Amino acid sequence: MTTPFDLIEGFHRFREQHFADEDALYRQLVEQGQTPKILVVSCCDSRVDPSLVLNCAPGDLFVIRNVANLVPPDENLSGGRHGTSAALDYAVRTLGVEHIIVLGHAYCGGIRALMAGPHPDAPGSFINSWMRLAEPARLSVEQEMAAATPSERERACEQRAILGSLENLLTFSWIRERVAQGALRLHGWYFDMDSGHLLGYDADAGEFRPL
Repeated sequence: MTTPFDLIEGFHRFREQHFADEDALYRQLVEQGQTPKILVVSCCDSRVDPSLVLNCAPGDLFVIRNVANLVPPDENLSGGRHGTSAALDYAVRTLGVEHIIVLGHAYCGGIRALMAGPHPDAPGSFINSWMRLAEPARLSVEQEMAAATPSERERACEQRAILGSLENLLTFSWIRERVAQGALRLHGWYFDMDSGHLLGYDADAGEFRPL
């Protein structure tokens, strides 16, 4: 089990690796600023750290993490707080990322909660409210896969929620315009922890395929 003491020791190893006199990585990142070309929208799940799963170095990715890697639609600043939208805004309009990857995964707790339905003892749950963003994915799975097993429906919902987030990305005019200009590309990826495979959505085939 990892403890705060383990994290401190880990930081010292990290510091030795990246802040040694001969290592210029962080010096460059400080002096020149961050210039990532890829934004990843990932889940909070502790098993799906995109920098680890995709074997990236500091500065390679701009990462947004939330429950079930969901992207809300453009809500024109109406009500609430818009953490995910604000991060999208910064990554696209300030950093000028060239790719946005929505990275979903197997055994997602948020999707499992969505499939199980709102918990009766938690009517004010932030999770219940947040997961309503993926309600269209759940409804389509329940309607089209009524005879499938619960695990099959859950996996299908995980993947369809990714597609819903890709659709929601296009509700932001500054994303839609860049995609139309060819300056920005959107990708839907799915990490299958059972097989250890990374799947990507193939729009022509209408399915997720190994990358």
